Amino acid sequence: MPNHGCLYAIFVSLSGDHRPMGTVHEIELGKLRLGAGNPLFLIAGPCVIESEMHARAMAEKVAKIAEDAGVPYIFKASYDKANRSSVKAFRGPGLTEGLRILENIKKEMKVPVLTDIHDVSQAEPAAEVCDILQIPAFLARQTDLLIAAGKTGRVINIKKSQFLSPWDMDNVAEKVESTGNKKIILTERGTSFGYQNLVVDIRSFPVMQRTGYPVVFDVTHAVQLPGGQGRSSGGQPQFIEPLARAAVAAGADGIFLETHDNPAAARSDGPNALPLSQLQPLLLKLKGINTVVRRWSTSS
Repeated sequence: MPNHGCLYAIFVSLSGDHRPMGTVHEIELGKLRLGAGNPLFLIAGPCVIESEMHARAMAEKVAKIAEDAGVPYIFKASYDKANRSSVKAFRGPGLTEGLRILENIKKEMKVPVLTDIHDVSQAEPAAEVCDILQIPAFLARQTDLLIAAGKTGRVINIKKSQFLSPWDMDNVAEKVESTGNKKIILTERGTSFGYQNLVVDIRSFPVMQRTGYPVVFDVTHAVQLPGGQGRSSGGQPQFIEPLARAAVAAGADGIFLETHDNPAAARSDGPNALPLSQLQPLLLKLKGINTVVRRWSTSS
């Protein structure tokens, strides 16, 4: 029979779960308050800016759905997808045009905006427009990029690499902290399981929360099948809801998802995007779960 006590001791030793909880950081983002026991928040939008008209329409529709559900909302879209499966894949409008579109959405929709940066040179111009700079999962160990992002003073959302353990994110966060910036969000997006498949370890949420920073679940990338269609990624969107429910039940502070009004026609990550028509019912379920979890947390 396996010695479960020994197995747990090994996990505790590897994960750093024996360490005390870090200082809890509440992130102020305009009127929003993220983490530290505040209500579940949503980061959502199309994977990439396909056109100004489409990005604005998506921002307006998602913002209305989130408002009706009573869920704080941050709009996301990428101006450049630098890690596409194929060199022939659509990448987006580029830095200058993409930031112009995001700035207009931010002003007109009155919502915070998030976008990815892939290079040190992109940190400052993106920070002039965006409220949150996102470090893509493949780049989460790039020290120069993390430090450049931290120096902007913006909120930094770091995606956990598919090849990193959740306890490795302590070192990643420390690189941003070294700039004096403690406005950090850590995002789980699945771990490489092999041959274009990802798995989500629910232990990631309490382990990463020991840093004291808000922890988000990127549910639509967790159901992605990277490169699963040869020249593009596949996906299993039927698992979005059960995984999102599990993450919120485990205490995730926010949900990140890519949504599209017509996933079949999306120019990036359509196979793993949540159809826009399914967003409102999902949010209401997640909000209900989050309310129960927060009540348990305050009563314990």
